[in-house]
Amino acid sequence: MIRTANLTLSISRNAGGLFESVRRLVQSLVQTGMEVRVWGMRDEFTDADIPAWQPVPVLAFQPTWPENFGFSPRFLEELIAFEPDITHTHGIWVYPSIATNHYSRKKRSPYLISPHGMLDRWAIENSRWKKAMAYFLYEGPHLHGAGCLRALCEAEAHAIRELGFKNDIAIIPNGIDLPEMGDRPVLRSSTATEGGRSEIGDGRSGIGKPPWEGVVGPGQKVLLYLGRIHPKKGLAELIKAWADVQRSEVRSQRSVVSGHESADWVLAIAGWDQRGHEAELKRLAAELGLSFSDVRTPISDLRSPISVLFLGPQFNSAKATCYRYCDGFILPSLSEGVPMVVLEAWGNSKPVLMTPQCNLPEGFTANAAISIEPNPESIAHGLRTLFQYSDSDLQSTGSRGRALVAERFVWPRIAEQTKQLYEWMLGGGPRPACLADF
Repeated sequence: MIRTANLTLSISRNAGGLFESVRRLVQSLVQTGMEVRVWGMRDEFTDADIPAWQPVPVLAFQPTWPENFGFSPRFLEELIAFEPDITHTHGIWVYPSIATNHYSRKKRSPYLISPHGMLDRWAIENSRWKKAMAYFLYEGPHLHGAGCLRALCEAEAHAIRELGFKNDIAIIPNGIDLPEMGDRPVLRSSTATEGGRSEIGDGRSGIGKPPWEGVVGPGQKVLLYLGRIHPKKGLAELIKAWADVQRSEVRSQRSVVSGHESADWVLAIAGWDQRGHEAELKRLAAELGLSFSDVRTPISDLRSPISVLFLGPQFNSAKATCYRYCDGFILPSLSEGVPMVVLEAWGNSKPVLMTPQCNLPEGFTANAAISIEPNPESIAHGLRTLFQYSDSDLQSTGSRGRALVAERFVWPRIAEQTKQLYEWMLGGGPRPACLADF
């Protein structure tokens, strides 16, 4: 039985997509018969989120200053006590890199690094001088000493190789759990419900109401963004494009686009704010004349139809409900590894607008996504294309995305690839197909 230790900075929702990807990977590895441990730092969400890791044992260490560096001597102490056959670090530029490198050199045991996009050009240029110092002090030896570097996609593998690393590189993407699909719940007309609020109309239990219930009217469609509210995600460019499309094409409650009558769309932005960027986006929306609101605004205070809705963070069942009820998904990001949110949108049979920087070219090949560049003009063009889709077009495009995920991006497949890589690194298996040949 392979014993593996997984080190990461955060084991809570504060890690964003990394929380979900690391959690489901290690849980899936347990299903292959491995003994798995996870260690990370404690934060305000740790106690609420640790149960989601079961049955994997998880330890959360108390951070010291600076907290975002993740220093704790417990990392190294627990590695020495557990004596893993292989160590797997998720993310770089933080203290777990030091602990992993120190332990593996002392014990002469191999380790794998998953940078999760942190070696992409955009990521390297962000806070470049700090990363240059970290590379000199500890991250360079950590990266160069790895038995293998795991890239999420071919583009990330090329980016790693272009930085001069000679390590073997495995290309293993993130995965998702494919949700069960039934008929999408519908919203009853708000005029037929108490207090003028719409309700879920299909009568099934276990399906929550979307956070835009009562704001988005019957017949309107929702384009969802879900993720960090951060400049890297291209949301300012999206707001500008949305305003341009609203001015040129959506001038009434109903509009005719290329001869087809289409319902108005509402842009729903869900996620946790970083560096005050949400406030910047709201100021931009106001300057561009867009009507916007957030979930804290009472329904009775809304003065006009909402064009942009800020939903705040959406986790667990709330996040699933957003995917279930939206009509399309957008990620205008400047840089990604393999974004979990796009896979989740496809898993829920939703059409996607995304940039090539999302590193999922399979989606364009499968005609499951509309390609946009991270600039207002290209995003506006993509939005106009989406708004021309009939309901049948939306469904067929989303169905192609779901089929793609089922074939390539489900966790049992990802776990089996990772297990084969571990076995090869430990000298007990053949060279796995996931290894890059460049």
